[in-house]
Amino acid sequence: MCAAVLQDPSLVAAVAAAAPANSLEAQDAERLYQPVTPHWFYCKDSWAPFSKEDSHRLEAALISEDDPIIATDGGRYDVLLRQRMRYAVYWDEQVSEVRRCTWFYKGEKDNKYIPYSEDFSEVLEEAYMLAVSQDEWKKKLESPSRDVIILHNPKLIVHYQAAANSDEWGTAPTEQGRPRTVKRGVENITVTIPPEEPLKINHLVFMIHGIGPVCDLWLRSIIQCVNDFREISLNLLHSHFKKALEQEKVGRVEFLPVNWYSALHADTTGVDNDIQRITLPSISRLRHFTNETLLDLFFYSSPTYCQTIMDTVAGEMNRLYRLFLHRNPDYQGTVSVMGHSLGSLILFDLLTNQKELVENSHLPKMELKEGAGGDAETLLGVLQKLELSEYCAVLEKEKIDHETLVLCSENDLKELGIPMGPRKKILSYLKTQKIRQDSGRLGHSVPSGDGSSKPSQLPLTEVGLHDGLDYEYFDIRIGQVPITYPQLIFKPLIFFAWGSPIGMFLTVRGLKRIDPRYQFPTCGRFLNIYHPFDPVAYRIEPMVATDMEFEPMLIPHHKGRKRLHLELREGLTDIKKNLLGSLRTAWESFTRPPVSEALQAIETAPECQSSPGKESDVKLEEVSHSEEKEESPLNVGMLNGGQRFDYVLQEKPIESFNEYLFALQSHLCYWQSEDTALLVLKEIYQSLRTALHQSLS
Repeated sequence: MCAAVLQDPSLVAAVAAAAPANSLEAQDAERLYQPVTPHWFYCKDSWAPFSKEDSHRLEAALISEDDPIIATDGGRYDVLLRQRMRYAVYWDEQVSEVRRCTWFYKGEKDNKYIPYSEDFSEVLEEAYMLAVSQDEWKKKLESPSRDVIILHNPKLIVHYQAAANSDEWGTAPTEQGRPRTVKRGVENITVTIPPEEPLKINHLVFMIHGIGPVCDLWLRSIIQCVNDFREISLNLLHSHFKKALEQEKVGRVEFLPVNWYSALHADTTGVDNDIQRITLPSISRLRHFTNETLLDLFFYSSPTYCQTIMDTVAGEMNRLYRLFLHRNPDYQGTVSVMGHSLGSLILFDLLTNQKELVENSHLPKMELKEGAGGDAETLLGVLQKLELSEYCAVLEKEKIDHETLVLCSENDLKELGIPMGPRKKILSYLKTQKIRQDSGRLGHSVPSGDGSSKPSQLPLTEVGLHDGLDYEYFDIRIGQVPITYPQLIFKPLIFFAWGSPIGMFLTVRGLKRIDPRYQFPTCGRFLNIYHPFDPVAYRIEPMVATDMEFEPMLIPHHKGRKRLHLELREGLTDIKKNLLGSLRTAWESFTRPPVSEALQAIETAPECQSSPGKESDVKLEEVSHSEEKEESPLNVGMLNGGQRFDYVLQEKPIESFNEYLFALQSHLCYWQSEDTALLVLKEIYQSLRTALHQSLS
C-alpha cells in the first residue's frame, strides 16, 4: 500500500464503519494503539538527541503560535523552532538542522539509527495506526526517495532500498539488498540521551588552548575538547557531589572555550600567506605541521603577533563574560581561567600585568617602589633586595645613602672596590628606578578597548621589562617582549595551568627565583597541573623554595585510591629498603669485634667512653632535625594563597611501560582526564565555600 492510499479519507472511514464505536472489538483496538512519543534531535556530524528536558521544552513551544527561540544545552545553543535550526551562542559554528523524530531506520556505515523526515514519519505513523486497528499487516509504503518500507508486524518493520533501474523504466520500486531495521519511538533504539544539566550555575571557567588548531590526538578543535571536558565534569558532579547537588547546595560549572588561533592565522594578518611563500617544497607534510603548530611559539616571541594573541585572548574573555551575564542576568558567581600549554603562559603574562599589582592592599608596603607610589627605600633595604647587603658597610663608609646612590656612575662604584657583577646589578636597578620615576611623573596612558587607560610603552629593552609591569617580587626583570597588556573586566578566582611551560619560559627569560610574597594582582589561586611524562610541562614550586628538594602533590585517582601499579612500586621499594637494612645489620654483626675485645678497648681508652654517647646524640639530633623538617610547613609562597600548587597526575599502567611512547599523548591527555576534572571541581567548590564563609564572617 502506498502513502497516497494510506492518506485516503475514504479508507479511514471504511475502517471506522467496519468497527462500530460501541463494539468490544473497537474498544480493544483503541486500547492496542498508543500514539508515539516524539523526541527532538539535531544533526551536526550525525544525528544526536537533545536531553529529555530540552525535548519537552521544544515540544511545548511547538504548540504555541509564536516563533520562539528556545535555549538548549545549558544555554550554549539557541533553537529557532519554526526554521528548525540550531545556533551556537558563544562561538562560531555551522548551523545544525533540528528535527522532531518518531521513526528511525538503521544506517549502513556506523549502524546508528537515522530519523525519517517529519512528513514521512507522520505517514508511517498513520499506516501503523491503521495496521494495528485493522490487524492487517504486510503493508508496503514508498518513501520520498522511492525506498520500500514493509510493515510485517508490530515488532518487524524493514526498509529496502529501491532498485537502481526502477526510475529509468518508470516501474514501481522493488526490494533490493539487505533490509534495514525500522524502529518506532526513541525508546526502542540504541541511543544515549544526555542528562539534563543543572539550571543553577555556580562558576564560569574560560579555557584557552595551546599551539596549533587542534587540541588532542583525535585532531579535535578547542570547542570539541571543551565539550568533552564539560561532559566529564557533569558526570563527576552527579557521582561525587550527588548529595550536595540534590540539596541544591552546589550548581554546575560552565566551561567556555577561548579560541585565539583563528584570529592569529586569519586572512586579516596574512601571516599564513607570508610563511607559505618562504616555505621549502620538500617534506611538505612536516613543514605544514610546523607552520600550523610550532610557529605559534615564535609568534608569541614577536612583539607584533604577541600583541595580537594577547588582545585576542583578553578581548574574547571579556566578550564571553559580557554575553554570559546578558544571558544570565541573575548570575552572582565567580570566574576562573584555564590555560593549556602555551595558553597557560599567555594567561600567566596577562594576569601578571593586570592593573591592581600596586593598588592591592595585601602587598607589603615596604616592597613598593618610590616611583610606583610607595615610600622611599633605605640603602640597606635596596641592597638586601638585591642580595648585596655585604657592600652596605663600604657605601656607608663613603657617606653614601639611597639618594646619593642614584647619582653614582659605574666608575664611582668601581673605585669603591665593588666587583663587576654586583656593580651591574646595582646599575640595572638604578636605571629601572629612574625610568619608573619618569613614567610616574609623565603619567602617559593610552585608551583601551573598554574605555580604560593603560600605561604607554617605554623602550625598556635593556632591562627587559614589560610595559606597565612591576616584577618587584622577582630577583631580576623578565625579558619578555614589550607590549601593551589589555585589562580583564573580571577578577579570576583560580588560574589552572595544564601541561605548562611557564617555569621554563621564566628561566629562559632570566628569572632565577620568585619571591614567596609574590602573587597575581587580581587572582589569588594558582594550580600547575601536569602529567609526569609531559615533555612540555615544568614545575614552578622549586623557583619559590630554592633551598630544598621536595616532590609535587600527587593528584588522587577519581575513584578514591592510588593506581595499583604505583602502590606495588612503592611496596617493592619499601621491601628493598627493608631488605638492604637487614643485610647491612647482619654484615655489621659479623664484622663487629668480640665482646671481650670491646670491653678491653673501653678499659684501655677511658677517654673514648663518651664517644658512643656523642655519636648517639648526633644521630638523635639529626633524626630530630629531619623530623622537624618534615613536620614544618613547606613555604611555597603566595601564588596559591600559601598552599602547594604543583600537582602531578598518576600515569596509567600501560604508560609506565614506555615513557617515550606516551610522551605526546601525555601532553594532550588533560581534556579527557577524569582525575584532572575532579581536582578542578574540588578546588572550585572549596574556594567558593571559603569565600562564602569569609563573606558571612
